[in-house]
Amino acid sequence: MSVRGVARTPRPGDDVFVEIVGAERLADAVGAADYVIDALPATDETHHLFDHAVFEAMKPWARFVNVGRGSTVDQQALLGRSRPGAIAGAALDVFEDEPLPEDDPLWATPNVIVSPHMAGDAAGWREGVVELFVRNLERYLTGRPLLNVVDKTRGYVPS
Repeated sequence: MSVRGVARTPRPGDDVFVEIVGAERLADAVGAADYVIDALPATDETHHLFDHAVFEAMKPWARFVNVGRGSTVDQQALLGRSRPGAIAGAALDVFEDEPLPEDDPLWATPNVIVSPHMAGDAAGWREGVVELFVRNLERYLTGRPLLNVVDKTRGYVPS
């Protein structure tokens, strides 16, 4: 598999990504993909980033997976492209309204998989959170920079 990424700003590829293009090229990037994975945070800049134009750019055999945040996807635009022949399907564990209302059409869309948002529920996650807290407490008490600090202007932890 050849993996490409889309980020706030473009940068050279690395040992994981063949290339990383800027967000302004999202529609081009999804147009070349067989699988599109949305792992975006919820920010003003990412709200409905996956819109009608982006879903229109996807190939009919492409699949869309959202494990990021529901607000990054215009669900009406996705529904419009989830008909047979538009895109192959979607797998979603996050939605604009959570929990997903019982009468939402996504439940009855044949090529859409709806699953619970369980990405953070991995074996050992509680121990990991405590370990990070203890490490950050030690860093705080010794005046060293903290780990995993959220950039409040971006709305997430930059790498």
